[in-house]
Amino acid sequence: MTTDITLVAQVAVFGNTKAFDELVRRYQSPVRRFFLHQTLGDSQLSDDLAQDTFMKAYTSIRSFKGLASFQTWLMRIAYNVFYDHTRRGERGEVRSERNEREEKQTKDYSLTSHLSPLTSEMKMDLYAALALLKPDERTCITLQLVDGYDIAGIAKITGMKEGTVKSHLSRGKEKMANFLRQNGYGR
Repeated sequence: MTTDITLVAQVAVFGNTKAFDELVRRYQSPVRRFFLHQTLGDSQLSDDLAQDTFMKAYTSIRSFKGLASFQTWLMRIAYNVFYDHTRRGERGEVRSERNEREEKQTKDYSLTSHLSPLTSEMKMDLYAALALLKPDERTCITLQLVDGYDIAGIAKITGMKEGTVKSHLSRGKEKMANFLRQNGYGR
Protein backbone atom coordinates (compact mmCIF):
# COMPACT_ATOMS: atom_id res chain seq x y z
CA MET A 1 0.00 0.00 0.00
CA THR A 2 1.28 3.43 -0.93
CA THR A 3 2.03 5.66 2.06
CA ASP A 4 0.21 8.92 2.67
CA ILE A 5 3.47 10.84 2.24
CA THR A 6 4.03 9.29 -1.20
CA LEU A 7 0.48 10.16 -2.25
CA VAL A 8 0.84 13.72 -0.94
CA ALA A 9 4.09 14.12 -2.87
CA GLN A 10 2.45 12.86 -6.06
CA VAL A 11 -0.35 15.40 -5.65
CA ALA A 12 1.91 18.30 -4.64
CA VAL A 13 4.60 17.76 -7.27
CA PHE A 14 2.75 16.23 -10.21
CA GLY A 15 -0.85 17.26 -9.59
CA ASN A 16 -1.81 13.57 -9.59
CA THR A 17 -5.57 13.60 -8.97
CA LYS A 18 -5.72 9.80 -8.68
CA ALA A 19 -3.33 10.02 -5.73
CA PHE A 20 -5.60 12.60 -4.11
CA ASP A 21 -8.63 10.39 -4.80
CA GLU A 22 -6.88 7.65 -2.82
CA LEU A 23 -6.33 10.05 0.11
CA VAL A 24 -10.01 10.96 -0.01
CA ARG A 25 -10.99 7.27 0.02
CA ARG A 26 -8.77 6.67 3.03
CA TYR A 27 -10.02 9.58 5.10
CA GLN A 28 -13.54 10.43 3.99
CA SER A 29 -15.14 8.25 6.69
CA PRO A 30 -13.22 9.75 9.64
CA VAL A 31 -13.77 13.30 8.35
CA ARG A 32 -17.47 12.76 7.77
CA ARG A 33 -17.85 11.05 11.17
CA PHE A 34 -16.18 14.05 12.81
CA PHE A 35 -18.69 16.39 11.16
CA LEU A 36 -21.65 14.14 12.00
CA HIS A 37 -20.72 14.42 15.66
CA GLN A 38 -20.23 18.16 15.51
CA THR A 39 -23.54 18.73 13.69
CA LEU A 40 -25.41 16.23 15.87
CA GLY A 41 -26.20 13.93 12.97
CA ASP A 42 -26.95 16.35 10.13
CA SER A 43 -25.71 14.17 7.27
CA GLN A 44 -26.26 16.73 4.50
CA LEU A 45 -24.33 19.44 6.31
CA SER A 46 -21.64 16.91 7.24
CA ASP A 47 -21.20 15.95 3.60
CA ASP A 48 -20.96 19.63 2.59
CA LEU A 49 -18.37 20.35 5.27
CA ALA A 50 -16.38 17.23 4.35
CA GLN A 51 -16.36 18.33 0.71
CA ASP A 52 -15.11 21.78 1.76
CA THR A 53 -12.40 20.11 3.84
CA PHE A 54 -11.11 18.03 0.95
CA MET A 55 -11.22 21.00 -1.41
CA LYS A 56 -9.14 23.04 1.03
CA ALA A 57 -6.76 20.13 1.53
CA TYR A 58 -6.28 19.77 -2.22
CA THR A 59 -5.63 23.47 -2.78
CA SER A 60 -3.21 23.73 0.13
CA ILE A 61 -1.52 20.33 -0.07
CA ARG A 62 1.82 21.94 -0.90
CA SER A 63 1.80 23.47 2.57
CA PHE A 64 1.82 20.00 4.18
CA LYS A 65 5.22 19.76 5.87
CA GLY A 66 4.95 16.27 7.33
CA LEU A 67 5.41 17.51 10.91
CA ALA A 68 2.31 15.55 11.87
CA SER A 69 0.57 12.70 10.08
CA PHE A 70 -1.48 13.53 7.01
CA GLN A 71 -4.61 12.50 8.93
CA THR A 72 -3.84 14.94 11.75
CA TRP A 73 -3.19 17.71 9.20
CA LEU A 74 -6.46 16.89 7.43
CA MET A 75 -8.42 16.81 10.70
CA ARG A 76 -6.97 20.22 11.57
CA ILE A 77 -8.41 21.51 8.29
CA ALA A 78 -11.75 19.85 9.14
CA TYR A 79 -11.73 21.48 12.57
CA ASN A 80 -11.05 24.88 10.99
CA VAL A 81 -13.80 24.37 8.39
CA PHE A 82 -16.29 23.63 11.15
CA TYR A 83 -15.04 26.49 13.32
CA ASP A 84 -15.37 28.93 10.39
CA HIS A 85 -18.80 27.56 9.60
CA THR A 86 -20.15 28.06 13.12
CA ARG A 87 -18.45 31.43 13.49
CA ARG A 88 -20.32 32.64 10.42
CA GLY A 89 -23.52 31.57 12.17
CA GLU A 90 -24.64 29.22 9.43
CA ARG A 91 -26.76 26.17 10.13
CA GLY A 92 -24.89 23.46 11.85
CA GLU A 93 -24.74 25.15 15.18
CA VAL A 94 -26.42 23.21 17.93
CA ARG A 95 -30.11 23.15 17.15
CA SER A 96 -32.95 23.86 19.50
CA GLU A 97 -34.76 20.88 20.99
CA ARG A 98 -37.84 21.56 18.82
CA ASN A 99 -35.82 21.45 15.60
CA GLU A 100 -34.08 18.30 16.78
CA ARG A 101 -37.39 16.57 17.45
CA GLU A 102 -38.64 17.54 13.98
CA GLU A 103 -35.52 16.14 12.33
CA LYS A 104 -35.04 12.94 14.35
CA GLN A 105 -36.50 10.82 11.59
CA THR A 106 -33.96 12.09 9.03
CA LYS A 107 -30.83 12.00 11.16
CA ASP A 108 -27.94 9.81 10.12
CA TYR A 109 -27.09 7.50 13.01
CA SER A 110 -24.43 5.55 11.13
CA LEU A 111 -21.71 7.16 13.22
CA THR A 112 -22.79 5.09 16.19
CA SER A 113 -23.27 1.93 14.13
CA HIS A 114 -20.11 0.47 15.60
CA LEU A 115 -22.04 0.43 18.86
CA SER A 116 -24.52 -2.08 17.43
CA PRO A 117 -26.22 -3.04 20.72
CA LEU A 118 -27.52 0.52 21.04
CA THR A 119 -31.16 1.11 20.21
CA SER A 120 -32.29 4.13 18.20
CA GLU A 121 -33.48 5.70 21.45
CA MET A 122 -30.05 5.24 23.04
CA LYS A 123 -28.38 6.81 20.00
CA MET A 124 -30.73 9.79 20.21
CA ASP A 125 -29.88 10.11 23.90
CA LEU A 126 -26.18 10.18 23.03
CA TYR A 127 -26.84 13.01 20.56
CA ALA A 128 -28.89 14.81 23.19
CA ALA A 129 -25.97 14.47 25.61
CA LEU A 130 -23.56 15.76 22.96
CA ALA A 131 -25.91 18.68 22.30
CA LEU A 132 -25.48 19.81 25.92
CA LEU A 133 -21.77 20.31 25.42
CA LYS A 134 -20.06 23.47 24.33
CA PRO A 135 -18.59 23.08 20.82
CA ASP A 136 -15.00 22.72 22.08
CA GLU A 137 -16.07 20.11 24.63
CA ARG A 138 -17.98 18.16 21.97
CA THR A 139 -14.99 18.30 19.61
CA CYS A 140 -12.57 17.03 22.24
CA ILE A 141 -14.97 14.32 23.45
CA THR A 142 -15.66 12.94 19.99
CA LEU A 143 -12.05 13.11 18.88
CA GLN A 144 -11.01 11.10 21.94
CA LEU A 145 -13.86 8.70 22.59
CA VAL A 146 -14.99 8.01 19.03
CA ASP A 147 -11.94 8.64 16.88
CA GLY A 148 -9.36 7.48 19.40
CA TYR A 149 -7.04 10.49 19.41
CA ASP A 150 -4.88 11.03 22.45
CA ILE A 151 -4.64 14.41 24.16
CA ALA A 152 -1.56 15.44 22.17
CA GLY A 153 -3.33 14.56 18.90
CA ILE A 154 -6.43 16.53 19.87
CA ALA A 155 -4.22 19.49 20.76
CA LYS A 156 -2.57 19.35 17.32
CA ILE A 157 -5.91 19.17 15.53
CA THR A 158 -7.60 21.93 17.51
CA GLY A 159 -4.62 24.16 18.24
CA MET A 160 -5.53 24.09 21.93
CA LYS A 161 -3.02 23.56 24.71
CA GLU A 162 -3.02 20.06 26.18
CA GLY A 163 -4.25 21.38 29.53
CA THR A 164 -7.20 23.04 27.79
CA VAL A 165 -8.02 19.78 25.99
CA LYS A 166 -7.94 17.94 29.33
CA SER A 167 -10.30 20.53 30.86
CA HIS A 168 -12.75 20.24 27.96
CA LEU A 169 -12.64 16.46 28.21
CA SER A 170 -13.23 16.49 31.95
CA ARG A 171 -16.14 18.94 31.81
CA GLY A 172 -17.65 17.27 28.76
CA LYS A 173 -17.50 13.78 30.23
CA GLU A 174 -19.03 15.02 33.48
CA LYS A 175 -21.92 16.75 31.67
CA MET A 176 -22.59 13.71 29.51
CA ALA A 177 -22.42 11.30 32.44
CA ASN A 178 -24.84 13.44 34.48
CA PHE A 179 -27.29 13.67 31.57
CA LEU A 180 -27.14 9.94 30.87
CA ARG A 181 -27.55 9.09 34.59
CA GLN A 182 -30.59 11.38 34.78
CA ASN A 183 -32.05 9.53 31.80
CA GLY A 184 -31.75 6.08 33.31
CA TYR A 185 -28.31 4.93 32.20
CA GLY A 186 -25.75 3.56 34.61
CA ARG A 187 -28.17 2.72 37.40
